Amino acid sequence: MDYSKPTAQMLGRWQPFHDGHLALFKEILKKTGQVCIMVRDQVTTKDNPFVFDEIKQRIEEKLKDYTGQFEVIKVPNITNICYGRGVGYKIEEIILPKEIQEISATNIRKEMGL
Repeated sequence: MDYSKPTAQMLGRWQPFHDGHLALFKEILKKTGQVCIMVRDQVTTKDNPFVFDEIKQRIEEKLKDYTGQFEVIKVPNITNICYGRGVGYKIEEIILPKEIQEISATNIRKEMGL
C-alpha cells in the first residue's frame, strides 16, 4: 500500500470480519484503490471475543486476493468521528443490498458458539 496515495478508511470492531464486511470492502476499494482497515482496540467481552491479532489474521485471509491494496491497523476505541469545516475528506455511507445489510456478526458469533 502506498501511504502517499488517496486511501479510503473502514473503521470497526470486525467481530468477526464477515461476508458483509467483504462486500463493503469491495465497494470502498472502488473509491481510491486502497483501503486502511482500522480495528478498534477494545476489552474482550462476549460481544468482542476476538483480539486484534485474530481479527487481523481473519481479515488478511478473507482479503488474500487484494494483497497490497489494504492495510489492517489497530486504533484506539474510536467512538466519535468529528470534523470542523472543509477538511479534505468525506464521511460517506455505503448502501449495500438488503441481504448483505442483514448479515449479523452477533448471529455469526452465536453460530460459532461464542
